[in-house]
Amino acid sequence: MPFAAKQAGSVSQGLFSLQNRLRTLSALATLTLLAGCGAGQTVGHQLFGLNSGASAPGAVPSVFGYAVADEPQAALVGQDILNHGGNAVDAAVAEGFAQAVTLPSRGGLGGGGACLIKMPDAAGKMQKPVMLSFPAGAPAATSGSRPAAVPLLARGLLAMQARYGQLPQSAVIVPAERLAGGAQISQALESDLKVVGNALLADPQAASIFAPNGTLLPEGATFQQPSLATTLENLRVNGVSGLYAGNNAAQFAAAADAAGGGLTAQDLISATPQYGTPDASRQNGYDVASLPAVPAEAGKALPASASFMTLDKHGGSVICVTSMNNLFGTGRFAPGTGVLLAASPRTTPTPQLAASMAYTSGSYAFRAAVSGTGQNEAETAAKIGLSNALTGNNKPVPAPGRANVISCPKDVPGGEASCHANVAPGSNGLAIGGR
Repeated sequence: MPFAAKQAGSVSQGLFSLQNRLRTLSALATLTLLAGCGAGQTVGHQLFGLNSGASAPGAVPSVFGYAVADEPQAALVGQDILNHGGNAVDAAVAEGFAQAVTLPSRGGLGGGGACLIKMPDAAGKMQKPVMLSFPAGAPAATSGSRPAAVPLLARGLLAMQARYGQLPQSAVIVPAERLAGGAQISQALESDLKVVGNALLADPQAASIFAPNGTLLPEGATFQQPSLATTLENLRVNGVSGLYAGNNAAQFAAAADAAGGGLTAQDLISATPQYGTPDASRQNGYDVASLPAVPAEAGKALPASASFMTLDKHGGSVICVTSMNNLFGTGRFAPGTGVLLAASPRTTPTPQLAASMAYTSGSYAFRAAVSGTGQNEAETAAKIGLSNALTGNNKPVPAPGRANVISCPKDVPGGEASCHANVAPGSNGLAIGGR
């Protein structure tokens, strides 16, 4: 039987308590970025005085840029990448891998997603946005006691990094690898764990991670995923082939099959991310690129999703939305890999992966980036969020929709002082950065 997780419609308020922020700071201070062939810089940020659903005015970046994510530890990783020479893609890829560790319920390595990417070419000239699609797809055959999707998150992130990133591949994976060795249960993850409760803990590996003493870990507790750290290490050392080729693909498929996933090595080898052209429109004098809309089916609750986004000093920007096709996917881990398997799209509705980016015609200067999550209200959230960013309005987003926003009314580059970023009011994410 499929893992029937009730989708989360609301989350608890606030970020971390002060005590838990201190613990998070201590944990993040151990993360290091690898650059070239030498040791990198230490990650550490003050988290004091942050308000729920707000940006982080107390954490002044060393360079202009913004990092936003639905899980705070991922946003902090993204900001640190920007502060140490990474561009918007480097930061977004690092956020994506980090959030796969800290929020596997909505964005684990077993899932997939889509991104909007606006970056300069090799000569430094800004280009119009492109779309990168890497959904958690259907395997070739229908089999398994709990059918899983083909995992494409890592392959999509690595494809984006290979084309647009400027840091070494190791620099964007190491933070996630270290978080897998010990991260904090955030309010976002705690809220999702409370939704699925004991249903998730029926899987022995899930229980060993999220309830090692027989009770679900609370917000602020440390959870460890050593097998996932090994999988991330393999990706860091071997790139795409660390999961999607040869013996690595065969071993992962066998592990997924042991969990009832019904995947084959060929499923992993054949599934590849696809670049494409986003939907185009005009709004309030700006060009707008959007991920294609997915209509909500009447009477069906769509899968949960998560988002992350970045903006760099050149006006490069990335917005990504991910999903496991069900909260916590199939509810089972592929043994020995630490990867939570997403649900097969044959057994679940298609999630709304909602995002839009506004930019100036011709120069492609950045104006706004908006992600929408919240199941059936994700598309609506993104539309209202973009409208608010372009008009200065504050129209509320209908629950359970949430919109995260980076807005620069005077455009970037040039209008950096006008920028601000926010996560949805009452959400558990973090928007951090500034001028």
